[in-house]
Amino acid sequence: MTDYDSSLETETTFTRFDRMCDRYPDRTAVVYLGTRFTYRRLRSLSHRFAGGLSGLGIGKGDRVMVYIPNSIQWVIAFLAIQKLGAVIVPVSPIYTSHEIAYMIEDAGVETVICMDTNYCYIQETFGGTGLKRVVVTNLVDLLPLWKRVVGVLFDKIPTGRVDRDARLVSFKSLLRGNDAAPEAAIDPATDLSYILYTGGTTGFPKGVPGTHIAMTSYVNDVTDDVAGEYLKEGGDTYIAVNPLFHIMALGLFMAVGLNKGNATVLMPTPQTDAILASIERRRVRWMLGVPALYRMILENDRVDGYDLSSLQYCFCGGDVLPEEVKERWRERCGIPIYQVYGSTEAGHVTYSRIGEEPSPRAIGYPLKSRECRVVDPATLETLADEETGELFVTSPYTVKDYLNKPEETRKTYVELDGKTWCRMGDFVSRKPSGELIYMERSADIIKHKGYRVSASEVEAVLQDHPTIIGACVVGIADEKVGERIKAIVVLKEDARGVGGAELTKWCGDRLASYKVPSYIEFRDMLPKSKVGKLLRREVRDDERRRSAKEKRKEARP
Repeated sequence: MTDYDSSLETETTFTRFDRMCDRYPDRTAVVYLGTRFTYRRLRSLSHRFAGGLSGLGIGKGDRVMVYIPNSIQWVIAFLAIQKLGAVIVPVSPIYTSHEIAYMIEDAGVETVICMDTNYCYIQETFGGTGLKRVVVTNLVDLLPLWKRVVGVLFDKIPTGRVDRDARLVSFKSLLRGNDAAPEAAIDPATDLSYILYTGGTTGFPKGVPGTHIAMTSYVNDVTDDVAGEYLKEGGDTYIAVNPLFHIMALGLFMAVGLNKGNATVLMPTPQTDAILASIERRRVRWMLGVPALYRMILENDRVDGYDLSSLQYCFCGGDVLPEEVKERWRERCGIPIYQVYGSTEAGHVTYSRIGEEPSPRAIGYPLKSRECRVVDPATLETLADEETGELFVTSPYTVKDYLNKPEETRKTYVELDGKTWCRMGDFVSRKPSGELIYMERSADIIKHKGYRVSASEVEAVLQDHPTIIGACVVGIADEKVGERIKAIVVLKEDARGVGGAELTKWCGDRLASYKVPSYIEFRDMLPKSKVGKLLRREVRDDERRRSAKEKRKEARP
C-alpha cells in the first residue's frame, strides 16, 4: 500500500542538488572527459544558462528538447530548464529527422539544444514544424582550451557543419554575461518537469509527461532507502555510462550523485577501456549498466589489467541479467550485480536489496512510492504468490496519461479498486518475500542493447514502404545484445526487385539505429486472428522453435 507523502510537495528536481551546493561547494560534482566541475561551478553554469534561455523568451511551461549525448552541457541544460520551470524533452542523439520532427510537433517544442554533429537532422525539420530556435554546442565546448587544441591537432573531436541561420544560438554565448534567471514558482505536484518518449504500440512514439514530484518520489526512495547507509554523502563516486535521456540513468545519477554531494564520472560513449580506466583512476564505487555492458567488460581482453577493487555497488537495468553474466562478474569482481526495473510511464519501480543476493531472474522489491500487483491480464484478478501474471504498477505521484494519445492511454491505464494502474506488459511472479521474478515480456516489446524497442513502431515504418502490405517484427534471442530485431514482410503481388538492403536503408532513414532490423525475411502471408489482428506472439514462438532447432543441430558432434 503506497501512502501519499505530502512532504514531497515542497521538493523540486533540483532541491537536494541546491542543498549539496551549499554544503559542498568545492567538491567534485561531475568529471567529464577528465575535467572536474565542482558543485559551485555547476550551479553557476546552470544558473547562467537559465538566464540565457530566459533572455531568449523561454519560461515556465515551455518545452525544450535536449538532443545531445552524455556531456556536461546535458547536465547544465537539465538543471537550467528545471530552474526556469520549463519542461525538458530529452531524446536520443541518434534519432533521425523523421523521428525528431514528429516529437517536436507532438510536444509543442519551440527550442532544441543539439550538438553540431546532429544539427543537420534538426535543419531538416525547419519549415515543417513550429521550431523557433536551435542552441548548438560541440562535445568539448566547456573543456579547457589546451584540451580543445590537442583534440583538434590529433583529430579526436567530432564536428558537424552548421550553416549560418538567424535561428541559431551557440551554447557558450548563453553562458556569457548572463545573470541567473529568477527561480520560477513551481508546484512540484502539478507542474511538469519532463516529457519522455517511449515506443508506441500503434507505431507512433508516446509522450510521457511527468511532474517534479513524479521524479523526486522515486529518486528520494533510491537515495534514502535503497542506497541508504551504504552511500557516503560527499565522499562517494558514481560512473554514469547509460544515456541520461533514459529515466533509469537520469534517476540514479540524481539519487547517488547530485542528491548526495557525490562525484559522477560522466561517460559520453560506452567505450569499455575508457570505462575501466575511469573506474580505476577515480576509485568508482557505484555503477549502473545494461546486460550488454557487463558482458562487454567481461569479454574485454584487457579487463584483468585494470584495478576494479573499488567497485562495491553495481546495478543492472534495461533487461534481466543472465545468470551466467552475474556469476562471471562475481568471480571477476567478488561482488553481486543488483537489478533495477522501471519504465518511462512508472519511473523507477523495483530494486534489489543491497546485501541480499538477488534470486535468479529477479527484478527486485517495489520502492516505497510504487505499488505493484501481479494480475491475470484477462480477468484483472490479483494472483497469489508464485503465480505468473502481468505486472501492474501505480503511484500517487505519476501522471496517468499519454500526451495527445487518448486511445493509447485507455489501453495502458486501467482503473482497479479505486486506483489507476499502468499495465507494464511484462509478466512476473511474486515470491512470498515480496521479491518479483521476471518471466517474460509482451510480444510487442523487444529488448535490444538495453533499449526497449516497440515492434509495432518498426512495423509501421516498414508498412509505409510502397511495396509492403504486411510486416511483423519480433526479437530473436542473442547472448550479446539481448535480442536482435527480425522483420518478416509481405510484398504486394506486383512488387519487383525489392530486397532486404533497400528495406534496411528505408528503416535506417526513419528510425534510430538501434531500432533497425538486423534480419529481413520475405513471406507470402502472416498469421492473423479472425478479426484480422496480427498474431505476433505466434510468429515469435515459431522463431524460437526454429532457433532452438538450429542450436541442437550445431551441438551435434
